[in-house]
Amino acid sequence: MQKYKFLILLLGFCFLFTTCNEEVIYAPKPRAFPKVEYPSRAFQKMDVSFCQFSFEYPTYAIIEQDTAFFDEKPVNPCWFDVVMPSFNAKLHCSFYPVGNNFDKLKTDAFDLAGKHNIKANFIDELPIQKPNGVNGFVFDIEGPVASPFQFYLTDEKNHFLRASLYFNTQARPDSLAPVFNFIKEDMMHLINTFEWKQ
Repeated sequence: MQKYKFLILLLGFCFLFTTCNEEVIYAPKPRAFPKVEYPSRAFQKMDVSFCQFSFEYPTYAIIEQDTAFFDEKPVNPCWFDVVMPSFNAKLHCSFYPVGNNFDKLKTDAFDLAGKHNIKANFIDELPIQKPNGVNGFVFDIEGPVASPFQFYLTDEKNHFLRASLYFNTQARPDSLAPVFNFIKEDMMHLINTFEWKQ
């Protein structure tokens, strides 16, 4: 009996000695983000009957005409989205005839970009002046904002197009940066190939 007590005591002591020897420090695994598969860069022409302009947009995107705006008909039939399903993103585009409203439309575009100042780290305003009569501004907005890329294009007399890029996810500029930079190149191509119809 003594022999068994000694053996049990010895095993208990060994167990305590090995478990109390060193404290294990657990470290969390680093955060990982999903792998993004970038499509090959190719473009197609957007030339629809409901708009008075054309441009080249990525082949991985599709054009969807807006049919409702807050349960009403859109102000103009040339309201549409450039939908990028592989990136869960949309470029919302709205067209307005200028008439006597050019100053108001321009001010509204700057105001809507300026509303991001609350969360933006920086807003880069890039003027657009093309020899084919397309003028405007690009608003490249850095920081955790809802729409990091906006622009307007106009001939200042008849046509005014405003566009805003949105991701259908929480605004995390660090994790979205590679995708945003990829899309931004394609949006700049869209702007550079933009033409008014005669």
